[in-house]
Formats: sequence, C-alpha cells, structure tokens
Amino acid sequence: MIQVRKSDTRGRTEIGWLKSWHSFSFGEYYDPDNRGISDLRVINDDIVVPAMGFGTHPHRDMEIFTYVLSGELEHKDSMGNGSVIRPGDVQVMNAGTGVTHSEFNPSKENPVHLLQIWILPPKKDLPPSYQQKNFSDEEKKGKLRLILSPTGENGSLTLHQSARVYAGLFDGNQTAKLTLESKRTGYVHVATGEIEVAGKVLKAGDAIVCTDEKEIQFKNGRQAQVLAFDLRG
Repeated sequence: MIQVRKSDTRGRTEIGWLKSWHSFSFGEYYDPDNRGISDLRVINDDIVVPAMGFGTHPHRDMEIFTYVLSGELEHKDSMGNGSVIRPGDVQVMNAGTGVTHSEFNPSKENPVHLLQIWILPPKKDLPPSYQQKNFSDEEKKGKLRLILSPTGENGSLTLHQSARVYAGLFDGNQTAKLTLESKRTGYVHVATGEIEVAGKVLKAGDAIVCTDEKEIQFKNGRQAQVLAFDLRG
C-alpha cells in the first residue's frame, strides 16, 4: 500500500526567528491520527534566522539526528561536545538517560535550513552518545547512501533501533531503488526539489509511506534531495 502525504498537510510553527513544518504531531501541533510511522516520531523542517537558535533544553530516551540542507548549525551539549554541522554532515545524538543541548545559527547573514528527526530507541535508559560524520555529494548522487544503521555497515553512523536511513541526490535520468524485507515499512521524505517515488511525483516537503511493498523506485529527479527510511512494520 502506498500513501502520499503532501507538504501542505504538515503542521506549522512560526515564532519570528523560527519557521518550522512538522511532518508528525509535535509541540503545539497536535494530531492524534498522525503521531509517527513505526519508530519514526519527528521530522521537523526548520529554518532559523541568523544569530538565533534553540537555547539549552533537555532530551531523554530518543535517538535524534540532524541533517543540514543549507547554512550552518552550532551544537553544544552536556556530554562536552561542541561542533558546527554543515550540509552533508549527519549528527546523531542518543539522548538515553538524559542530555541537555543547544543549537544556534552562528551566521550573522544567512539562515540555516535543517531537518531534525527523532527515532524511538528499542529500550529506555541507554547511555547517552554522540556521533557526527560528513557524507559527500558524490556518495549520494544518483544513489541511496546508507547514513544510519544498527550495525554501522558501509561507514554509516549507528542507531540502537532496527532502522536504516539513506540519503540521496537525484537529477535527470538517475534511478535507484530501496528493497524492503517482509514486514518492513518504507518512508521517504523529499527535502528539496522534485522526484518520482513509487510512481508518485513528489515535491519538497512531500512524503510517501510504503507498506507491504518489496521495493521503492526513485527516478526523474529535479535537483531532488531525499531521505529514505527502512523501518519496522
């Protein structure tokens, strides 16, 4: 079964320095019928204006990863980590027993556009951890590059949950496919551009849910950037 979720059906938050679109129920946007897909709980599509950001705040029992589309995001946390996340970087923080962190746009001129994504871990009270790695455009052009997995295979960063996340860049006649095992669910979020996924034309902010499907086809991209999730059924 294939279900398309259009960009304009997402929740919206705007508080001056932050514009955010919520793929699933989050904060003041509450939708009891749209609280996630499998272990995927949050996809927030955020634009933060220059020299502003999220002050120090807590998290626990969640695997959180950040994917910057443009601009830069400065991160600091209670584990002692401090870094700047740029396009191509994937940052993963397992909040586990509890962490605090802040996220700030260090530029005085340019906004930062990012996706922040939350995945439920398989159990509570895991030790907190932090990872960050850059995956070049060349690794993602015309293909789905594995960026997160439970095993860390192919140089991917690690999750505790049984989930795999892929990033891809598609333009022109490039094609790819994601093969799903039995009782797995596929979820694809189009971050930028336009692309045909599973026979459906999707634009930036659109998503598609695939259940009981053996594979998901990607083709006819127009400057498209996608994140594809292989999740428990």
